Amino acid sequence: METRTCTTAYAFPGDQIPYRTSTMDPNQRFYRHFLDSVAVIQDQMSQLESLAAIGGERQAAIDHVLAEIAKLQNEVADAAEFTPAYDRRQYSEAIKLIQDQLNQTIAKVTPKSRFQFKRSSKTQHVDMGSPENDPRLSPGSLSRNGHNRGPASPVATEEADTVGELPPKGKDYNQEMARPCVSSVRKPSFSTAKNIGISGQKNIHIILPSSAAHATAAGSLTNLTNCVVDMSIPTAEGSPFPGLALKNISSSLIVAGRVNGPVHITGVTDSVLVITAHQVRIHECSNVDIYLHCGSHPIIEDCAGMRFAPLPDTYVTEAERASENQWDQVDDFKWLKAGHSPNWTVLSDSERLRDGVWKELVPGKPGASVEETLKAVGIPRV
Repeated sequence: METRTCTTAYAFPGDQIPYRTSTMDPNQRFYRHFLDSVAVIQDQMSQLESLAAIGGERQAAIDHVLAEIAKLQNEVADAAEFTPAYDRRQYSEAIKLIQDQLNQTIAKVTPKSRFQFKRSSKTQHVDMGSPENDPRLSPGSLSRNGHNRGPASPVATEEADTVGELPPKGKDYNQEMARPCVSSVRKPSFSTAKNIGISGQKNIHIILPSSAAHATAAGSLTNLTNCVVDMSIPTAEGSPFPGLALKNISSSLIVAGRVNGPVHITGVTDSVLVITAHQVRIHECSNVDIYLHCGSHPIIEDCAGMRFAPLPDTYVTEAERASENQWDQVDDFKWLKAGHSPNWTVLSDSERLRDGVWKELVPGKPGASVEETLKAVGIPRV
């Protein structure tokens, strides 16, 4: 088979990855996408020195580059189904070089008196080609012991609120939300955070206000029970999440907002989810209704009782109206027989929630308890 290499300003370590001159298969298409993404990230890094340090312009650009690297790592993880181990090792090495370049650029443009970026001693570069680091073993991360930030990502030692490794003095929004309150509705500002991480909550209604619009560099919701969470405002007024992880959630209503990249959903039961994303992967979930706008086929694995519906009109923007929605083109990776998988179905029109739920209850209807709101959306499912 005749192969050729693609010339680009970026060179992979070792041999370049060949591609066929005929119609590209998914692996080849991803290779081209990866090269394009690398070129965009490198262009963004080259502009950092020209940006103003005063006013936060440069730091915002650094945060954006970090988010793009994390997004690319997630895309490599999602491509594990159709990329050989050798290719994944090449992608992993390429990302490592980008991270090293970013560290060097940051060290050059950032005054040492304010910032000192270093590679975290707790994280190591992950070989995506190794079987023990198969991303499918831990959805949303790059290895069994990986972090959502990705392997060997630059870590700021300046005080900040982040998901994952919080600085010792960082504000703990989860502790703040868990405190006793007269109202069941919590509106954590996330005003000093860069990422949104909500975990370990029970029986509360969480609404993220517009002050959290700048904190969407990454997002995760974990270990929630009997909760209502609405993240639609920050991702509509600010930037969408580059990626989002939902894990270990039960009997809850989650309005996840907009996500430009992949959403990984693991261990969710008896819940209702509202999601706008480019890609959705669902693992080990049961009895979940998903109102969805998805740019690719949703993927389920080891799931049962999944019901899908299109995104409610309340959350549809011009961007969604202009793009294809593949919400009902679900692929079940554990159903290899002919015919429709019994693990998912389309939610009928009569079973879909009415507009009043999204416009009145989810934004926090005065006097409505968490239990009343969950009951109105059919949680638990009868």
